[in-house]
Amino acid sequence: MSHKILKEVCWGIIGVGDVCETKSAQPLIKTTNSSVKAVMRRNADKAKDFAERHGVEKWYDNADDLLNDPEINAIYIATPPSTHAEYTIKAAAVGKPVYVEKPMARSHEECLSIIAACKKTNVPLYVAFYRRTLPNILKVKELIDNGAIGDIRSIDISVQMTIENDIVGTHHIPNNWRVDPEVAGGGYFYDLASHQLDALDFIFGPITEAKGFSENQSKNYKADDITLGVFKFKNGIIGKGLWAFNTSKASQYEMTTIIGSKGQISFPFWGDHHVTLEIENEPVQKFEFEVPEYIQELLIQGIVDELQGKGTCVSTGVSGTRTSWVLDEITKGI
Repeated sequence: MSHKILKEVCWGIIGVGDVCETKSAQPLIKTTNSSVKAVMRRNADKAKDFAERHGVEKWYDNADDLLNDPEINAIYIATPPSTHAEYTIKAAAVGKPVYVEKPMARSHEECLSIIAACKKTNVPLYVAFYRRTLPNILKVKELIDNGAIGDIRSIDISVQMTIENDIVGTHHIPNNWRVDPEVAGGGYFYDLASHQLDALDFIFGPITEAKGFSENQSKNYKADDITLGVFKFKNGIIGKGLWAFNTSKASQYEMTTIIGSKGQISFPFWGDHHVTLEIENEPVQKFEFEVPEYIQELLIQGIVDELQGKGTCVSTGVSGTRTSWVLDEITKGI
């Protein structure tokens, strides 16, 4: 059953923190046939400040008031993962499409509850895995699909960062919800590796088997700080990953490498957006890409298009749930 077509997408935003400031609010405001009618934050002063600075007419300090606002026909949830399920299920209950931040929830089980709620009321569900729309990831997919490196043999993910890394723009561990499993579901592995594993799902299709080890070695916070995983895709491609958030600066390194029968493709997920193609007996090719100032812009355009019946969004609750399953499988141990 198809969803209701919206003439204009009138957003209400729950949780207007750093992500909204730097990645998503402006595209929601500026995309054609999209507008932000109201924002909500539990701190009323911060909600009012955000609304005034971004030209949003209304603000709330209670999520239920925003969800029931008759002017709003779509909900963007930009809170930490601990409230994603609660707010998405409430939005589904009032029949409003949902765009939820990544990771989709704290666990695969919570994702399934979200999917069930949205299915019950036939509301669309999208997840903020915006890398599916970025030009560097699209280039990787194009090279793979065109057979540039032959048959794919394996994938290697390497992430080595210091305890107080600045990859997510925060340095103060005691107040960092990303390393509190009760709020985030896990640590930096859930926050950052979710982007990588979801992008690989986009390029290669679903991962059907995953196992791993995860430990809290440094004891600097509640979450595990090192994870080692292996995974297998439905099409038989195998991969491995090391996500270490406890190294020295001397060991800092981040790269994903796809190895094929004729060569390899390597690219970082953070820092810059280049893609390197190395084919046997050929010169190395390096492709450089620019991304939008507000990095969710391309995904948000896709969501607005689908809600208006003009296209199909590439990041849904179904794909987000698959990624959550992989995270859980890797961290639960063998």
